[in-house]
Amino acid sequence: MITFFRDWMHNHFSDPQMIILIVLLLAALLLLLLFGKMLTPLLIAVVLAYVLDGPVSALERHRCPHLLAVIFVFISFLAIVLTLLIVLLPMAFRQIGQLLEELPSMISSLQHSIMHLSDRYPDVISRDQIRQLLVSLSSQLTDLGQRLLSFSISSVKNVITFFVYLIIVPFLIFFFLKDKRLIKVWTSRFLPENRSLASGVWREVDQQISNYIRGKIWEILIVAVGSYIVFILLGLRYALIIALFTGLSVLMPYIGATVMFFPPTLIALIQWGFSGNSISVIIAYLIIQALDGNLLAPLLLSEVVDLHPVAIIAAVLVFGGLWGFWGLFFAIPLATLVQAVIKAWFDTIERRKQMAAEQKSAV
Repeated sequence: MITFFRDWMHNHFSDPQMIILIVLLLAALLLLLLFGKMLTPLLIAVVLAYVLDGPVSALERHRCPHLLAVIFVFISFLAIVLTLLIVLLPMAFRQIGQLLEELPSMISSLQHSIMHLSDRYPDVISRDQIRQLLVSLSSQLTDLGQRLLSFSISSVKNVITFFVYLIIVPFLIFFFLKDKRLIKVWTSRFLPENRSLASGVWREVDQQISNYIRGKIWEILIVAVGSYIVFILLGLRYALIIALFTGLSVLMPYIGATVMFFPPTLIALIQWGFSGNSISVIIAYLIIQALDGNLLAPLLLSEVVDLHPVAIIAAVLVFGGLWGFWGLFFAIPLATLVQAVIKAWFDTIERRKQMAAEQKSAV
């Protein structure tokens, strides 16, 4: 048994390149686990710098000086963010306040609409079943209201954190864009010189991450704006909040679309009851998700390595459970990293076997 274990370790972990790769990955994982919360502004800045690096590179390809390209893109980004904060944020808070105020009447209206089901379809559903459903639904909606209220009560701390991030993150973004090459050179000084395997894996994953982040940001924006326009045209209340969460739901492939089906459906049923307007909202939401899954996501994320749906769902569950929002956001790039490491591992083993076979044949 000891011999078998020793031979297995020798075959799989005797390559110095693989050991360096594993050590670097474990060091990065340990850094995130120990200092993840403190590094949140840094992570936000890295994500946004990845997004903005594309326009900077495009301007540089048109012979624009690097510093001038960075300043132009950075100022444009600040202008867009400030416009969204001035226009979008007050509207979102106003709709959240209206939702909290009207939640009791909404629950009562929904109960009244559902109670008519037993009169219209007595053979399908009984009053006892409806009563049990209403008790459960009322409990869930009340719990949701309490969570929203507790969030608003504790929002002073969140507002302070938000404004701190609003100052720190733009500075980090600017210096990430401006000194990207210097940061890479400085970081490489702390890494082992003999790291060709780790560098190869990083180049592949870095390309995937940059494509994924840019594509995913655009996907969130397009789905959110498209949903808002559709819900406004249909006359759905709280269209802004529902559209924002519909856009964010694309962070969780398959799962997010399923979970977000219920909020617009419930709001539509409360607003119009079991009518054609409610059916129109449901159909519109299903069409939005179908267009996103079959057209928009493949178009924006075509350069990202294809992963099996089971692998994507597993990555969302595992990394989302470990790191919350950031785990959800980076679930697919992290799954790509795992895939690249496994591929490099087996390629290394295969090369060692080929070298051993060539040495035997030479003898």
